[in-house]
Amino acid sequence: MSNAPTAIPAPTTLSTTLVARLRDAIMRGELMPGTKLNLDRLRTAFGVSLSPLREALCRLENDGLVALIDQRGYRVTPVSADNLTEIIRLRVELEGLAIKEAIEHGDVAWEGRVLATLHQLSRCKRGSRSVTEQEAWEVAHRAFHAELISACGMPLLRQFCATLHDQSDRYRRIFLKKHQPDRDVPAEHTAMAHAVIERRTRDATRILREHIERTGRNIQAVLSQA
Repeated sequence: MSNAPTAIPAPTTLSTTLVARLRDAIMRGELMPGTKLNLDRLRTAFGVSLSPLREALCRLENDGLVALIDQRGYRVTPVSADNLTEIIRLRVELEGLAIKEAIEHGDVAWEGRVLATLHQLSRCKRGSRSVTEQEAWEVAHRAFHAELISACGMPLLRQFCATLHDQSDRYRRIFLKKHQPDRDVPAEHTAMAHAVIERRTRDATRILREHIERTGRNIQAVLSQA
C-alpha cells in the first residue's frame, strides 16, 4: 500500500466563484449587453470587497464578456451583427480544426465520453419553463461540445474554442430564448457525435459547420429586428 499523501484539491477562490456567478448572469441575460457594471452595487450584492470583484471582471474581460470602456468603468460587452458574424466564422474554423485533431488523437475512452455526454444531453429538456431544467440542458450542451474536442492535444486551441462557444451561447440564450428551434437540434448532435467516433472527419466538420452556421443565421434574423 502506498504511503503517499492524498492530494487535497485546491479550494475555489472567491474571485473564481464571482466569475462563475457573473458569467451566469451575463449568459442568462440578467445583465444585458451594454449594461454598465456599478462596482459598489455589485460589491454589495455579492458581499465582497473590491479586490476579488475587480479580479473577476478582469477575467471576464479576457473572455470577451465584459469590456473596460476608456477607463470609465466596466460594461457587459455590447452585441452587434458584425461581432456575431466574426464569432461564428471563428467557431467554424477553430472548432473544425479541433475536431480534426481530436479524431486523429482520440482513443476508445474518448469515444465513450462523447457518447456519454450525448446521452446526458438527450436526457435534458431544452426550452423548459423550469429554470433548473433549462440550466441543466445548458450545462449538458456545453459539456457535449467540449467533449467533442477534448482529445485535441492543443490546449490553447481548446481554450479559444471554449471562449468563442461562450460568446456564441450568450447571443443564442438572449436572442433565441423565446423562439422555438426550426430544426431537429438533437438529431444534429447525434449525427455529429457518430461522425466523430466513426472517424468520418469530413462529415464531422461539415455537420459541425452547418450546426454552428444555422444557429448564427437564426440569431442574426432576430438581432436584425431588435
